[in-house]
Amino acid sequence: MYLSSEQLLPQLLVACGLLYLLMLYAAVRYAPWQKLMVRENSNTYFATLVGMLFLWMLGTEIEGGAVFHLSAMTSLTLMVGWQFAIIGGSLVLAGLILTQQGEWLAFLPSSLVSILVPVMMTWFLLVLVRSLLPKHFFIYIFFNAFFTGAISMMSAAACTVSLLFLSGVPYESLWNGFVIWIPLMLFPEAVLNGWIMTVLVGLKPEWVSTFSDHEYLHGK
Repeated sequence: MYLSSEQLLPQLLVACGLLYLLMLYAAVRYAPWQKLMVRENSNTYFATLVGMLFLWMLGTEIEGGAVFHLSAMTSLTLMVGWQFAIIGGSLVLAGLILTQQGEWLAFLPSSLVSILVPVMMTWFLLVLVRSLLPKHFFIYIFFNAFFTGAISMMSAAACTVSLLFLSGVPYESLWNGFVIWIPLMLFPEAVLNGWIMTVLVGLKPEWVSTFSDHEYLHGK
């Protein structure tokens, strides 16, 4: 999701900015930077971010001041963990604004709905599924990738609607121009993340930090 700062109240922009800076600080502080010292890891990470930038460029403007695009933040989070997902998502969003000559104030609300919400929702559901269900390949793909991708997109959309509504965008406009389209956003996002993670854990499981052959495949 990409939100224009012109659509939001100044107080909400400040709140989004403070929350983003807090989470970015935590991500930078607790990120396992030693992993990026390995050339293969760093090459994979930055190549993934470039791919996501091209994906985010394929956006569709929706009534109410928002731009919808497929996210893949769930896949990025599962690949590199929440810390590098927040940092990487920030780089992708900054690249999107630069390449499309967007407004930098839009970075604040967009970082909340495009980065923080899907990353933290993905990580929360990953921990929840691990605590409630056995570690199995199909559980990982269907719950942690497919369903979590849809839930993360729904959470981001709900956050977008809330910000626009609190900023005075009429409910009728939000409903007719945005809310009714949310169900159509969920399935493509779920399929995208499910497909990405199926390919990665099948061909390159070492690229997925939250997946382990020993835990999810051996003896299953």
